[in-house]
Amino acid sequence: MKRMIGVLLALGLALNVAAATMEERGTADYNVVPLPRSIVMQKGWGFVVNPQVVIVAKDGSLTRNAEFLKQYVKEATGLDIAIGTKGAKGSQIVLQLNPKMTEAEGYRIIVTQKKVTIEGQTPQGVFYGIQTLRKSLAGLQGEAVLPAAVIEDAPRFGYRGMHLDVARHFFGVEFVKKYLDAMALHNMNRFHWHLTDDQGWRVAIDRYPKLIEEGSKRNYTVLGRNSPIDDGTPYGGSFTKEELKEIVRYAQERYITVIPEIDMPGHMLGALKAYPELGCTGGPYEVEGHWGVFEDILCAGKEETFRFVEGVLTELMEIFPSEYIHIGGDEAPKVRWEQCPRCQQRIRELGLTSDGTQKAEAKLQGYFTKRVEAFLNKHGRKLIGWDELMESDVNETATIMSWRGVKGGLEASRKGHDVIMAPTSHCYFDYYQTKDHEWEEPFSFANVITVETTYGLDPAPDTLTPEAQKHILGAQANLWTEYIAHESQAFYQVLPRMGALCEVQWVMPAQKDFRQFVERERRLTQLYKVYGWPFAGHIFK
Repeated sequence: MKRMIGVLLALGLALNVAAATMEERGTADYNVVPLPRSIVMQKGWGFVVNPQVVIVAKDGSLTRNAEFLKQYVKEATGLDIAIGTKGAKGSQIVLQLNPKMTEAEGYRIIVTQKKVTIEGQTPQGVFYGIQTLRKSLAGLQGEAVLPAAVIEDAPRFGYRGMHLDVARHFFGVEFVKKYLDAMALHNMNRFHWHLTDDQGWRVAIDRYPKLIEEGSKRNYTVLGRNSPIDDGTPYGGSFTKEELKEIVRYAQERYITVIPEIDMPGHMLGALKAYPELGCTGGPYEVEGHWGVFEDILCAGKEETFRFVEGVLTELMEIFPSEYIHIGGDEAPKVRWEQCPRCQQRIRELGLTSDGTQKAEAKLQGYFTKRVEAFLNKHGRKLIGWDELMESDVNETATIMSWRGVKGGLEASRKGHDVIMAPTSHCYFDYYQTKDHEWEEPFSFANVITVETTYGLDPAPDTLTPEAQKHILGAQANLWTEYIAHESQAFYQVLPRMGALCEVQWVMPAQKDFRQFVERERRLTQLYKVYGWPFAGHIFK
């Protein structure tokens, strides 16, 4: 009897020690950003993440994902767990493909005491499951408990984008990689890269070397919002082809597609400085040091303009394998075309005439766009442009990015265009994010978009017909950099609004709740701190 009592006491002591140890460990929280579609807690002990855990990738295509998971766990908790083989024993986090799952970017996480399984139809789906696991550990240090649960999730939209302008102020390779890392953390999959503008041409094109030699540099940068004075300092910057390819590879590893933008026919002073013969007047032209919209644009009446455009796009497509190429098309004044003999001759040859809705010069931009689109289509690519394209004759196959509010995008979807919503009302992250910005906020564009405003966007509202809703591919936020010259401010402008946007992109409207989002986003900022990303804290006060 004494022996039995001793055994029972020892067993009780062991259980108490185990319970105390469990209490000492942090507990993961699956209510992350973006919120998973379904979290069903299960009975029983959870899974302990400790140094003995082994990651097992059951398919060769998941090897890189296993490496990411190892890295993410160490960054979040400080634990260095191993990557093992299929025959590994003990506590495991298993990554596997499940062809029976119906959504390509969806995932399922099954947590039991002995094993965590993260599965998806594709490696990309598994990657998003890894992001949820990673974020559930935010703010924990050392060993942690993953409560027993089954999590099932998939995104609302297939296009989940962020934009970065490197023409107004230049941001190099290392920053762009950090920006892509932030996108991956927020389950985003499209990086819209604005590479050229009136203030500088940033991408190397071999057959047109002067684009970098002359078009990438401006003599000064205006101070303030187009004040009468400037800094008197030359400014420039550009990417080599190898650097661009490096970014493409880095993005692909994180399941992000890079969509390059070469804005045309407007916003082309960088190119016109280098090759003045492409303009209507022949120049001379200067790379602009002010911000705004300028009257000198590419000449649509010259065949050499189209040879230039096709040459640039040919080399661009060799670098960027994306399905889409963005050609801008916005803010292209027609003043020069109205006065240009070659453009007017082209208008006559095409039989373009003004009517009650469009001037002949607007229809000439439609011709320009269709011709560029045909070239892209010939090479297996698709065209995206800003919503001004709807003001000229463009093909229904052109994808429209709606920036001047949501109205243009809704109308485009009704007309059969695919649409990406990026409206100034919700998604311009160069705007201030608080009304109290006079003294405490970094100098930015004058308008205000709060985190809650971004969170309130519905890219595909119920007012659209089901057919029109199918044409809404997703949503994107834009970061224009006229007033953003430093990396720290770039992150401050996008965070935490990027968190709000990712819920717009991922979560079904019925699941959204801003108050709950704020608490989940508060925990996510623990990871922002790990990576040294500055963020605005207005919603947490």
